[in-house]
Amino acid sequence: MGLAKLKAMLPYVTSPQTADFLNGALFLVDKPKGWTSFDAVHKIRNLIIRKINIKKIKVGHSGTLDPMATGLLLICTGAWTKELHQLQGLDKKYKAEITLGIETDSYDTEGNVIEQKEVPPLTVPDLLLILSKFTGEYQQMPPVFSAIKKDGKPLYKSARAGTIVTPDPRTVNVYSIEIIDFKENKLQLDIHCASGFYVRSLAHDIGAELNCGAHLSALVRTMIGPYDLSDAWQMEELIEMMQ
Repeated sequence: MGLAKLKAMLPYVTSPQTADFLNGALFLVDKPKGWTSFDAVHKIRNLIIRKINIKKIKVGHSGTLDPMATGLLLICTGAWTKELHQLQGLDKKYKAEITLGIETDSYDTEGNVIEQKEVPPLTVPDLLLILSKFTGEYQQMPPVFSAIKKDGKPLYKSARAGTIVTPDPRTVNVYSIEIIDFKENKLQLDIHCASGFYVRSLAHDIGAELNCGAHLSALVRTMIGPYDLSDAWQMEELIEMMQ
C-alpha cells in the first residue's frame, strides 16, 4: 500500500474532542524523555476511559522508543489497533547525537560506562568514510539491552540478570546518513532507515570503527512513513485537551 493511501485510510487525530476512539483513532504523540512507550499508551488509554466513561478500550503503539529518546510515537485506539501491523514496518527518520570516546553496556546514556578513550583527530571526510560502511543493506548486531527475544526471553532480562546472551545479527537497511554537526566529540546525524534498525548499535559500531568507543547520547524520531513529528501532539497539551 502506498504511503499516501495509508495516510488517507488512517488519518491522525487533529481534535480529541471529535475523535471516534472506539471505531478507531490514530494519535501522533511526541513521546517525552523518560517515558516508556507503554507509559504513553497507558496514559492515553486512561484519558479515553475517563473522557467517554467506559470500562476498557484497546490501545496500542506501532513501534517502541527507548525511555531516553523522544519523538514520534503512533498510537492506535479501538478497532484501529487491528491495523497496527500496517504501521510497524514503515521507514523511519531520526536525529541522533553520538558521543565519541565513551562506551556503555547499553550503547546509550542509560547504561554503565565500560571504557573511556581519547578520540583521535577527525575530519568530516574521515567521518563520512566511516558512515559509508553503515549505509545500504548490511548485518547489524542488536544491543544486548533490547526487547529482542532469544530462546523465548527478552535479551534485556538476561542482561540485567547478569547472563549475557549474544544476539543474532539482523539484516537492516539504511537509506541515508547525513552529518548535521560535529564538535567537542559529539556527532549529530540525520538518519533515514527501514524498520528494525537500532541507532544505538550504529553509535556503538562507529565507536568500534574509530577504536575509541561511542554511545548514543540523544535521539529524536522525526518521521514514521507518511507521518511527521511536526504534526504530533505534545503529551501535556493532549492531557489538557482530553481532561
